[in-house]
Amino acid sequence: MKELVKIQLDKMDLFKGVSEEAKKELSDFGESRCFMKGSHIFRDKEKVNKIHIIYSGKVALYKLNESAQKKIIFILNESSIINAVVLDDLASSINCEVFEKAEILSFDKVKFEEVMKSDFELTKIVISSLTKKVRRLYRQLKNSTPIKVEKRVAAKLWKLSKDYGIKVENGTLIDLNVSITYLADMFGTPRETISRALKILQKNDLIIMEKKKIVVRDRDKLSQFFRGCS
Repeated sequence: MKELVKIQLDKMDLFKGVSEEAKKELSDFGESRCFMKGSHIFRDKEKVNKIHIIYSGKVALYKLNESAQKKIIFILNESSIINAVVLDDLASSINCEVFEKAEILSFDKVKFEEVMKSDFELTKIVISSLTKKVRRLYRQLKNSTPIKVEKRVAAKLWKLSKDYGIKVENGTLIDLNVSITYLADMFGTPRETISRALKILQKNDLIIMEKKKIVVRDRDKLSQFFRGCS
């Protein structure tokens, strides 16, 4: 297991600046586990004593509202630190569900902190992870202002096409199996509302729906659509 974790750490861009000594220390107590789609790595209010990092695959962080409806906060992919906030020694404040089959590296948080003290590059990586999440939350707050649902959906699809887009003949394919139900979970709104919004975007020739795949025809036009006056 030690050798496997060390090999995985060496392959990850996330740890590029971390010293060999620090990576060896991490591999000494780290573990690598596979999780199937739909399984949970941890749940809201659960006491978590490990730092989890995605080696491959994707996970979703979500909250449940009073009606037990999901609200997806983040979808994270490889080389992402899932729960650096665990360093504050409080119970988890969010659910972590596997979005695509994932291999996760897990480290005892107390030992992880000790390695951070000896390698500032590792500390900067953790700080950067937290900073990115804060910035993304700021953008989500901005997009939660009262604008038309189709514009909010357009903004989300534009962001997904930026993060997970693959160039194809007819535009940019969002390389995620995103169903209408899952999009509804991202906004915490009824499925029917998102379905109507997607039809508007299709009618405006901004997207193409193919089963659970979405192609953004032109990212610039989609941007103009949601940035225009509501």
